[in-house]
Amino acid sequence: MGPDLGWSKSEVFMGATLSMLTTALVTYPVGVAMDRGLGRWTMTIASAMAAAMLFAWSKVNGLFAFYALSMVLGALQACTLYEAAFAVISRRVGAAHSRSSITTITLWGGFASTAFIPLEQFLIEQISWRQSLWVLAAINLLWECIYCVCIKPEHDAEHHTSATKREDNKVRDQTAVKAALKTPVFWCLLLALTLYSIMFTVFIFHAYPILQEKGLSTEDVVKILMVLGPMQFIGRILIAYVANNAPMRLVGSVMACFFPFVFAALALLSTHNVWWYAALIAMYGLSNGIFTIVRGLVVPEMLTLYAYGAINGLLTIPTMLARALGPAAAAAIWMIHESYHPVLIAVCSTSILFAVAFWSASWLSRSKSPL
Repeated sequence: MGPDLGWSKSEVFMGATLSMLTTALVTYPVGVAMDRGLGRWTMTIASAMAAAMLFAWSKVNGLFAFYALSMVLGALQACTLYEAAFAVISRRVGAAHSRSSITTITLWGGFASTAFIPLEQFLIEQISWRQSLWVLAAINLLWECIYCVCIKPEHDAEHHTSATKREDNKVRDQTAVKAALKTPVFWCLLLALTLYSIMFTVFIFHAYPILQEKGLSTEDVVKILMVLGPMQFIGRILIAYVANNAPMRLVGSVMACFFPFVFAALALLSTHNVWWYAALIAMYGLSNGIFTIVRGLVVPEMLTLYAYGAINGLLTIPTMLARALGPAAAAAIWMIHESYHPVLIAVCSTSILFAVAFWSASWLSRSKSPL
């Protein structure tokens, strides 16, 4: 888009920033809607609108029109991605029984970048970026139909036809949200997940130039980063079939130990040996793959079995803000020092604080049953 429309890289990526900021603004009301049984229509209508917005994007020529589309797409992401899907599943089977379903969703969701990055690259090369958006719009229309057919609120564990019962559940969920906000576990988790989001987003956005700065060739960097997807998949397989009964507070606490080691090693490593970097990226991918599942299950295990969508939405707000601002902050650090070493030190420090915050949440919730 940049060369075609004459936009700078910062102007193009501002669209992603605005998109994530908008996602942060709407995650809580979307979560509340999911808790009230509106998941079917939320995901169906959002997918249809996403198709329309992607088609409109293919016609865009002005920067401000692109920014407006980005913001609408950000709101639609809150209605269709992991958090929305987790809330629908939690309502269908009950929060206490959602572990296997959420694990399965993340297991298959891990293939998203593996499938769509090369697909989009192929489409851009074959038919241009504008026409590639038509294909993505068609895919969203397909999922609109699938959501409409497959999401059936009448089969939900939480489904009730009585207006009185629905009102009772609404009051119950509001009470659960207020109770969660009064617990130190919630605030420790909020801090931990926000720091995790900063750490994850900064590294994903800057991993390529970080490895290049280490003196690795473009070919070697691509080979190293290709390890990420398969290792995330392996991590999720381990949770699904090996540690399927392990408490998430324990799994998360163990995984939190790996991130500071990975970033400290990357900061200190000066060798050009590809295998060392591949091993560190593999460790990062494994830990990140597992923690994605932890992220989806901490609410029912460590906080409450009710109001999953609303509480998850509250936890998501600062993480999306962090995703929007983290990469830009890392770029600013690089511009000051013209080196990624200070960036890695900052990410390593963030990962240590993340580990401490998650360990605190785990410790505080160890002897308590969910509300």
